[in-house]
Amino acid sequence: MVLTGAQFAGSALAGTPLADSEWNDVAIKLGNSIGAIAGFLGVLLVIFFAAGRATGRFGRPLAIAIFLGPAVLLLLVGLVVPLVRTLYLSFFNDDSSHFLGGKNYSWALTTDSIHQVLLNTLLWLVVAPFAATALGLVLALLVDRMRGQTVYKSLIFMPMAISLVGASIIWKFVYDSRESSQSQIGLLSQLMIWLGWKHPPNWILSHPLNNFLLMVVMVWVQTGFAMVVLSAAIKAIPDEVTEAARLDGAGGLRLFWYVTVPMIRTTLVVVLTTVMIVTLKAFDIVRTMTGGNFGTQVLANEMYSQSFVQFNVGRGSALAVILFIAVLPLVGYNIVQLRKERSTR
Repeated sequence: MVLTGAQFAGSALAGTPLADSEWNDVAIKLGNSIGAIAGFLGVLLVIFFAAGRATGRFGRPLAIAIFLGPAVLLLLVGLVVPLVRTLYLSFFNDDSSHFLGGKNYSWALTTDSIHQVLLNTLLWLVVAPFAATALGLVLALLVDRMRGQTVYKSLIFMPMAISLVGASIIWKFVYDSRESSQSQIGLLSQLMIWLGWKHPPNWILSHPLNNFLLMVVMVWVQTGFAMVVLSAAIKAIPDEVTEAARLDGAGGLRLFWYVTVPMIRTTLVVVLTTVMIVTLKAFDIVRTMTGGNFGTQVLANEMYSQSFVQFNVGRGSALAVILFIAVLPLVGYNIVQLRKERSTR
């Protein structure tokens, strides 16, 4: 008898003792797992020992191959091969049995419903990153002047430790709306009632407001990241520069606009583009809170829906390629900015 994990858990929860044969199955599986892990670690030790003992002209190439080989292999298996296969599938029909050429891309660029998806994605790309970066910059300036700034920064950064699915569930409760005669569990609806709005709307159903309410979740999560990075950049500004500006009469807003912002411009751009990349791939928030309904569909969620809900692999792959192409300029710009920053140091 082969005992599955579910059966083992069920027996443990029910308090039913396991038979000797079942215990033997568990012991065999546990032994196989431990043996596999030990064998893997043993092979690694042998390889690293051989690389460390290698000498002569083959020593350095062998060490490079051993240490970079697994990373390159994983990169090929996890990124390059799926990318090539996705590009290949984007030229075929739903079950990949007939070659369609560029019809899937034509569908993506000419269909009205996809136009709305692209418009929503563009709206996310403009609003959420700029809001998160601006709020992070303001918080960085304010918190750095407060006592116990470490505590405040930790609290603001804490949403970064929550998955986007978890954050979406939290905010879904915040936006929950019920009839005014019933007790409200949604914080936003209850606040509106306290302020005199007797019949607040169902926030998630209210288009286009619901798009901005979903963006709040992304801003809430990413603001802590922006604050920490920008705070470090502000602290890295030489004191001589700030003191010279103050001696010239700059202070307050002028000091911030003409000294602080130019000095951290590269970091601002990197933070902004990084949040843009995360926003462009936004899937979890939309999937969890609305499922893409009520006019909130974005490109990443539409790609998932086409591939795994409507089972049209060709169209889903075409949308994935479009999303990949949209991310590439941001990644390239980030790399260029980081290289410029390193060259000036």
